[in-house]
Amino acid sequence: MSKKVFITRKIPEVGIKMLRDKGYEVDVYPKDKVLPKKKLIHILKKGGYDGVISLLTDKIDVSVFEAAPSVKIYSNYATGFDNIDITEAKKRVIVVANAPADLASEAVAEHTIALMLALAARVVEADEFVRRGHYEGWAPMNFIGTDILGKTLGLIGAGRIGEKVAKYGKALGMKILYTDVVKNDCVEKDCGANYCASVEEVLKQSDIVSIHVPLLDSTKHLMNDERFSIMKPTAFLVNTSRGSIIEEKALENALRKNIIAGAALDVFEFEPKISSGLLQSQKIILTPHIASASIEARNQMAELAAQNIIDFFEGVEVKHIVNP
Repeated sequence: MSKKVFITRKIPEVGIKMLRDKGYEVDVYPKDKVLPKKKLIHILKKGGYDGVISLLTDKIDVSVFEAAPSVKIYSNYATGFDNIDITEAKKRVIVVANAPADLASEAVAEHTIALMLALAARVVEADEFVRRGHYEGWAPMNFIGTDILGKTLGLIGAGRIGEKVAKYGKALGMKILYTDVVKNDCVEKDCGANYCASVEEVLKQSDIVSIHVPLLDSTKHLMNDERFSIMKPTAFLVNTSRGSIIEEKALENALRKNIIAGAALDVFEFEPKISSGLLQSQKIILTPHIASASIEARNQMAELAAQNIIDFFEGVEVKHIVNP
């Protein structure tokens, strides 16, 4: 009997084609928006699916598992998987896999650097100034920014993405500091990075702080009022990891009171909602969770997510299983 796969939102065609080429019946949610959980449960309960490709916006928990006992694998179209109840899945002998695409890490690292440069050069403010018709010619004091060269880049997390950001930072002439639960010998050897034993040590010394850690109980609100107060008043904060790592009210306060100079976020604590305080601030750059949005990265993510499903159905070891 042909396997049935449900994909909770349109992904690049390369992944869908891989599944159909195997003879699987593939259904894709037709609307280009987040699939409501109630609707997801209804579809899975009715559809008799064997596998699901899910997105970070899909909350996969016990209610979903109970509604779809035939689904034996959830392949997340993302590197992260905090949207899925891993413990409950393991209890039910349901495989959960992710799509840790190398090209996605590259894309996120590039986006992180782009945000840093845009903050330092005040690119977004200047663009808005021109579009509003305020530009009347060159002026010596217009939008004076700060150089990246010689500044200290502090990384909170030096895994696959953090390491790539460090390499770009070194190429831009920056000094690199980092903290992580495990030391990264490569980032120390290749980038001359110095290891810090604590987040606080990084915050005290850095001109730009970039966050690259997963969302865990230990990292939720890692950046709060206390930690913002440690940063330099001239420092910038960049987050392309998970929104809840930053307590947004604390960030609003830090920007409003000039505790830090600016910030750039690609992710948000209550995504897709963004607090009015951040929306109104001229000291922050906001991008709509697009750090991995390159053609190359998204295609590779689709391939990995599909391959997880194929390997599972073919009885091959699922390379990117997250609940072995």
